Amino acid sequence: MGQSPAQPRPEKRRAAPRATAGMPYGIVLDAGSSHTSMFIYKWPADKENDTGIVGQHSSCDVQGEGISSYADDPSKAGQSLVECLEQALRDVPMERHATTPLYLGATAGMRLLNLTHPEASASVLAAVTQTLTRYPFDFRGARILSGQDEGVFGWVTTNYLLENFIKYGWMGRWFRPRKGTLGAMDLGGASTQITFEMTKPAEDPASEVHLRLYGQRYRVYTHSFLCYGRDQVLQRMLASALQTHHSHPCWPQGYSTQVLLGNVYQSPCTQAQRPQAFNSSARVTVSGTGDPKLCRSLVSGLFNFSSCPFSQCSFNGVFQPPVAGSFVAFSAFYYTVDFLRTVMGLPTATLKQLDAAAVTTCNQTWAELQARAPGRKARLADYCAGAMFVQQLLSRGYGFDERVFSGVAFQRKAADTAVGWALGYMLNLTNMIPADPPGLRKGTAFSSWVVLLLLFAALVLAALVLLLRRVGTTKAQNVI
Repeated sequence: MGQSPAQPRPEKRRAAPRATAGMPYGIVLDAGSSHTSMFIYKWPADKENDTGIVGQHSSCDVQGEGISSYADDPSKAGQSLVECLEQALRDVPMERHATTPLYLGATAGMRLLNLTHPEASASVLAAVTQTLTRYPFDFRGARILSGQDEGVFGWVTTNYLLENFIKYGWMGRWFRPRKGTLGAMDLGGASTQITFEMTKPAEDPASEVHLRLYGQRYRVYTHSFLCYGRDQVLQRMLASALQTHHSHPCWPQGYSTQVLLGNVYQSPCTQAQRPQAFNSSARVTVSGTGDPKLCRSLVSGLFNFSSCPFSQCSFNGVFQPPVAGSFVAFSAFYYTVDFLRTVMGLPTATLKQLDAAAVTTCNQTWAELQARAPGRKARLADYCAGAMFVQQLLSRGYGFDERVFSGVAFQRKAADTAVGWALGYMLNLTNMIPADPPGLRKGTAFSSWVVLLLLFAALVLAALVLLLRRVGTTKAQNVI
């Protein structure tokens, strides 16, 4: 997904269901910009090339930041994965270790590092590879995903889990649901992706992907905006606040912290705002003013709508057809809206309500926010900015109106499996989604069919006996 930025995280280790030795397994490490998550998947052995049956067995959140944060000490990137890999040894049956594929995919954090320091990027990948090859799994490589890969695999995961490509009916036949596919929106730490099916060719061929899944062809629009993930947006807004306000209108009143200038300007995403001369080791104190109007203005500065070389664009001159149909929004989209709903207790069913919820959050003082969410202090000051950004990205950036927004579902999971690019990535690399449609398959083993038929025959026979008895009784009564 780019993994969601460091949110109030679920517990580090989620207990795995009882392992089943007869099932194949697969492991994907999602190395996002702010942290890494490991997902273990499993599926019935006799249905390896079918659909709707690969599910999440267990997961583990790697402690610490994303692997790109270890650029100065790459060995620590590999070491950071050890605890979760040890869990994988326990969660996957020992007799399955050697045949279980293991992948690591890195997203926007490593894309940024590769842009600025390609040697450091290569060293980090080499370090994690060295660690992963020490384990008895079938390691199949660590690589950096493109933004397009991230978007498309997230779309595949979403529609696969919701059985929108193909469905297995109770009669033992595969059929194609008529509901169509859902769009997918991912908001990670360093990038954001939007992906949905198109009905006609894209004006910009770079944003069009063709897929053939289960005999059906899909024309998909996808685009990834680097530097528009939640963490990088927050850094860019902080850089702008330092330039124009010397305080932060999106931070709550009563909140104050020291900011290391080197951290603010080290990202390529803040390069345009970097002063010509500054002391990278200097610390400045920045206080929040809790001003929703100025905060909205700060967020608006992230988007450029001044020119579009196509008939229609999202922002920054990027082609995008009009959004239509239903969407699933996950990662930081989900965490941001979930905070507004559950912690703030605010409705978010419409764009107008989402905007009002952002304003209400921005009007909270630091003391009021802490009282509402005492366990979320580390990220609490950023929810105003995050909510303002999500609302403007969807409404102004992607062009959702109230009608289409009503079809957006903010979800973290589907079918008890985390929504993101990881499952789609594994399905693709293991060829578990065939290009051609599957043939007729029995939904139940032969022995089970025999038992069911015998039971059915017994029920029919019992019904006939009862019917004959009733007819006989009726005749006897008539004779009397």
